[in-house]
Amino acid sequence: MTATTFALQDSWKAALAEELATPYMADLNGFLTTEIDAGKRIFPKVPEYFAALDLTPLDQVSVVILGQDPYHGDGQAHGLCFSVQPGVRPPPSLKNIYKELNSDLGIAPVGHGNLEGWARQGVLLLNSVLTVEAGLAASHRGRGWERFTDAVIARVNELDHPVVFLLWGAYAQKKAGFVDTSRHLVLKAAHPSPLSAHNGFLGCRHFSQANAFLEENGMAPIDWRLPEKL
Repeated sequence: MTATTFALQDSWKAALAEELATPYMADLNGFLTTEIDAGKRIFPKVPEYFAALDLTPLDQVSVVILGQDPYHGDGQAHGLCFSVQPGVRPPPSLKNIYKELNSDLGIAPVGHGNLEGWARQGVLLLNSVLTVEAGLAASHRGRGWERFTDAVIARVNELDHPVVFLLWGAYAQKKAGFVDTSRHLVLKAAHPSPLSAHNGFLGCRHFSQANAFLEENGMAPIDWRLPEKL
């Protein structure tokens, strides 16, 4: 997988040039090519593998939300963690995110689950693994994506301006464990999944805390409201 294999936003292409040229990324590209040539359905579609990076240029990142794997159901994944394509009902974890938004900031839930509005404001919605085989959860773990997304987080950690990291669940907290907390704000809570949301996610007030930190550092807060219609 070279820097020209997929259309990667310019700031990320420059920052990740060496990473994209590594043997492990070539191996990952070979694996994905073989899977697609074998007729397997891979989510999201190829142009959306790097949607999180394409919609949120590196120098514009002000908040990072980490997920694990893309949704593996038809029509769901489009390259942003927790987000689904227009016309798809919000999944359970996203419903709890909306519930916390309402409790924290009084923002009423919308009827869709598309979070592109956040991404375009500087919220990097990054999964640890960027592809999955249809119907097979976590099927592309251990193929190299984790190392690549570690590099993405490292580049964000190196930014000159402060960033808010919203780390929901033990996996996200471990993955971003190297983030410099002397410069960045790291907020931790349970995962918003129905299995754990009541163990500390609901009531965490991360959205208001993130905005307060951004404003304190002279940065624009995130407008967490989403358009009702896309």
